[in-house]
Amino acid sequence: MKTGQVVKSTQLYGGELELINSYARRELKEDEVYVFSVILCDNDIDRDYERFTVESLEKLSELFVGKTGIFDHNPSAKNQSARIISCSVESIAGRKNLVGDDYFCLKARAYMPITESNRELRELIDGGIIREISVGCAVESTLCSICGSEIGSCSHKKGESYDGRLCFGELTNPYDAYEFSFVAVPAQKGAGVIKAFTGKENTMSDILKAIENSEAVTLSKKDSEKLKAYIEGLKKQAADGMFYRNTLIADIMKFSAIVQPEISRKTMESVTKALSVEELKEFRSAFSKMADGILPPKPQLYVEKKSNNNSNTEFKI
Repeated sequence: MKTGQVVKSTQLYGGELELINSYARRELKEDEVYVFSVILCDNDIDRDYERFTVESLEKLSELFVGKTGIFDHNPSAKNQSARIISCSVESIAGRKNLVGDDYFCLKARAYMPITESNRELRELIDGGIIREISVGCAVESTLCSICGSEIGSCSHKKGESYDGRLCFGELTNPYDAYEFSFVAVPAQKGAGVIKAFTGKENTMSDILKAIENSEAVTLSKKDSEKLKAYIEGLKKQAADGMFYRNTLIADIMKFSAIVQPEISRKTMESVTKALSVEELKEFRSAFSKMADGILPPKPQLYVEKKSNNNSNTEFKI
């Protein structure tokens, strides 16, 4: 029995309702099902010093589809709580397992009908209390990572190091999958309910479109980072826009004092607050031209020539 994690996610993805209804006796509607994602197992070394090979994970992705979810591996019909509708093997870019290989995990989508009897279970999953997952499956062999022999048939012991190499068992050639269970302590540290599984990385356009259409959207860590960067960019643009708006208002107030001195500053401030940027630009342009007509601008070195018929300013030598 190997373990994983539950992934919190109640959003249905394309085609999943049809997969669910392939198991149901009657057609269920979207609001009648609770869906979540789970990491069933991975290729990292677990507490028993064993791990699945990537090839084994690929085989298990086929075997686990349709399998039931229970508690503590108790094979009782009344203990059934969920069912797997799809599986896929995925990698996490840049992440390595304990022995330095690229990390791969087996992710699954599972569902349960929304009923009063499982309300507490759904709340515990959403609250992060029920999170750890363990899987029951059968493999053909467990090979020694040091010599490649069947574990137990050689002198190497799991958990011990030989010339700097850790001995562990490679779980190979799985031929059956029984169930996945909600447990307290999983054998595999990374197995269990996780917070998001979209099957793809959302683009900023995908996220904004979902929000615009008031649709539910599940964000991965990368998606959250994208959204955070996007919001920070909007904040900067908003600050720049406010600075420009205030500059327009300041110019209008200055020109207004020249062209319409009978209107109080308080009244003009009240008027400008309700105007858009385009309207403020129109006001500034109009008031600026009117102000120029009253107080035309003068060059910095301009000196007004005074008329004096008696002045002797021109002479010749």
